[in-house]
Amino acid sequence: MDEQVIAPVYVEEVVIGAGVPALIAGPCVIESEALCLQVASELKSICQRMGIPYIFKASFDKANRTSLHSFRGPGIEQGLRVLATVKQQVGVPVTTDIHEPWQAERAAEVVDLLQIPAFLCRQTDLLVAAARTGKPVNVKKGQFMAPWDMRHVVEKLRESGAAGVMLTERGVSFGYNTLVVDFTALPQMRALGVPVVFDATHSVQLPGGAGSRSGGRREFIPHLVRAAVAVGIDALFMEVHPEPDQGLSDPATMFPLRELEGLLTQVVAIHQAVSQG
Repeated sequence: MDEQVIAPVYVEEVVIGAGVPALIAGPCVIESEALCLQVASELKSICQRMGIPYIFKASFDKANRTSLHSFRGPGIEQGLRVLATVKQQVGVPVTTDIHEPWQAERAAEVVDLLQIPAFLCRQTDLLVAAARTGKPVNVKKGQFMAPWDMRHVVEKLRESGAAGVMLTERGVSFGYNTLVVDFTALPQMRALGVPVVFDATHSVQLPGGAGSRSGGRREFIPHLVRAAVAVGIDALFMEVHPEPDQGLSDPATMFPLRELEGLLTQVVAIHQAVSQG
């Protein structure tokens, strides 16, 4: 496809859609303030060394869990306090996902970017509420959505006054408990005039594939990251944890913090090669 002109998204000092892909990363769920500060600090340091713009992400509530007994997070009040602390002490923009329209305005008091979960990407009231906060919005493409149908999502947000719109690819349902990535979705969504993000960790998820929780194939994350950067992305989304297998949410797909710098070195190299080509 021909190169598309996109509208960059401004998340505080981070510009999505201009130059090297930004990193949106952090633990899947807010497990503790200490963990969030540790991950945010280490990721900021790594990204500064590599010239990569960085936004911290963690969820205050994981509303879409396989089991009723799964850990969901600390809730909106405590969760936003942790995100505010990360923003203030580490000095990075922060983002989190919202699930209900009433959460948009409350979350926007703290976060710099609102995220809409994949299963909720068609929920008009949620999209409109997010747009009306005056914050930029990142929408994850539903596992059931065609990339060209995301134009309706973009239209809803723009017509409702969103400060900026981003779309994230996170895999498509393929049979049962399996996701696949169609990399043609990236340029097709970028053709809508918005920056595109690749969610590398959820793309290797096996939804509900571990009985009472989702499984995943963490070992394939680097392969998909390299492919996505070669195709062309404006940001990379990853859930990262010092000890992924001990994580309280998505332990099978979070990426080890200690391995991230090596992978980001490849990201920068591939982006430079493609840009110069």
